[in-house]
This record gives sequence, structure tokens and C-alpha cells, in this order.
Amino acid sequence: MISSELEKYLVQYPLLGAVGNTPLVRVGGFETELPRVDIHAKLEYFNPGGSLKDRPVRRILLDALERGDLRPGKTILDSSSGNAGIAYAWLGAALGYPVALVVPENASKERLKRIRAHGAQLITTDALLGYDEALREVRRLADAEPDRYYFADQYSNMSNVQAHYEGTAAEILEQTHGALTHFVGGIGTGGSLTGIGRRLKEHNPEIQVIAIVPEEFPGVEGLKPLGSPDAIVPDILDDSVIDQRIDVKVEEGYEMCLRLARAGFFVGQSSGAYMQAAYCLAKTLDTGRIVTIFNDLGERYASTQLWDYDD
Repeated sequence: MISSELEKYLVQYPLLGAVGNTPLVRVGGFETELPRVDIHAKLEYFNPGGSLKDRPVRRILLDALERGDLRPGKTILDSSSGNAGIAYAWLGAALGYPVALVVPENASKERLKRIRAHGAQLITTDALLGYDEALREVRRLADAEPDRYYFADQYSNMSNVQAHYEGTAAEILEQTHGALTHFVGGIGTGGSLTGIGRRLKEHNPEIQVIAIVPEEFPGVEGLKPLGSPDAIVPDILDDSVIDQRIDVKVEEGYEMCLRLARAGFFVGQSSGAYMQAAYCLAKTLDTGRIVTIFNDLGERYASTQLWDYDD
């Protein structure tokens, strides 16, 4: 779903119209353990860029075009752990704008190759300094050359929230006929949890919104644990929509990815972590209908330790 004033861009740039309207499917393989709780996943890897991040990045760029903030001569600039970078890269290419991205050096090789394939410039930061170092570096670049860059700033940009409020959440409500009891997500920029959480609670305040909390290190690509006093908290995160937080260890998320693969779903790190939290939650419920997000595909992590397992 996209606002009427932005629809003209979908006519001019047809590929952008392929973002959204992703399937919501019941996750099989858990019926014996959870006979009275259903878990459904929104398959966001059906988007052109292969992840949920296509939604907020498309909205950020189209709103910027509409306002005149993004105009010929500007380079799109932002930081990313990988998936948003891919979204910026392909959307920038489709719109005809150069893209520069600040990315932690430990982002998966598959993501970095996809970003380069679209012609975007990559600026990497020290992985040992965490993802927040990429945030600090991108702000230094934006401050140093404001005339050169359109700084999209996904961590502070309310277009990020609106993409999920008007799109992702609306689709979930339509696909479930409004009949869900819980939503499980994570905090990267805070846009999806805030936008989806607000819309779901407007529909029914009894819907519970659960945020997963990954380990500080080695962490899960794209997710912020927010456990350190020095952690940069996204400006757009609305804590008031969160009813519960569930800790997820990296190994648990990896194991869940493998379990999902044996059920037919080949998903990435954050999806496994979300599903692990949904599974732990489901075991505490008598009945319920949980919705979560499968952000991207497992192929995007072939070079990481995610798929290093013993048969």
C-alpha cells in the first residue's frame, strides 16, 4: 500500500510497484508441540531486493523525491548492516541516483556483492566497533558534505515507520482478518516494530507486541540488542508499543534456521531469531495466533557460520 500522491512514481518506475503484498503463511513443523497455537510468517524475501527493507527504503526515497530533498546531483547516503543497503542500491539504480553506503566490514559477502552489482559505493567500518560505528561514520560524512549527499537517515526518518504502518501492518490485518493475538519482531532501526505495533494496537489494543533481544556479541545482523549504555537508540523507536522482550541466543537462532529449513523455509539469521522467540512464546500460551516476519533468505548467509553444521 502506498499513498495516492506517491503512486505517480510507480507508473514512472514500474519495478518499485513490486514491493510489498508479500505472502503470509502458516509455519509448519510445530503442530505436535503447539497444537493450539498457530505461527504465521510474512515472507518478505519476495520483495525485489529480497528483504523487508525494500518497504521503508522505497518510502524514504519517494517521500524525499516528493519533497525535493532528493534531486539531480545528489548522492543517496545511509548506513546499513546489509539488507537496507541492497534496497538503497537497487532502488537508487532504478531511480537513476548514485548511492553511497556505510556498512560494517563483517556484513555477509553475499550482501556486499549484491550492493556492488547495482553500482553503489561501499564504505566499510571496523566490525569490532559494532554497527553503531557505521552510524557515527555516516553522520560524519553527511555533516562534512551536505551539498553532495541526500542523507536518508533510516534511524530517524518517519517515512520508515509509515511504510510499515500503512503497508506491512495493513497487509497483516487483511491477511489475518484482524484475528491475531501476538506479533514478534526485532529492533534494527525501530521502524518495523513501531509502525506495525502502532497499527495493530489501533486495531486491537489486546494484541501483544514482542521484541526479540539478541546477544550483544556476536549478535545478529540487522538487529540491535540495545544492552549497552553507549548504544545508539533509534529516534523512531516507540518503546510504548512493546509489551514484552524475549532474549534469543545466536546459537538458538541458528538452530531454528536449520529446523525451518527442514520444514521447507530457507531463511536468514534474523528470521531464525524471530521464529525462536515466537516458538518460546507459543510454548507459554494455551491458544493463540502469532505473526512474525521472515526478513530474507538463507542464501544471503552462505559465507557465514549460519550453515556450518554437522549432519
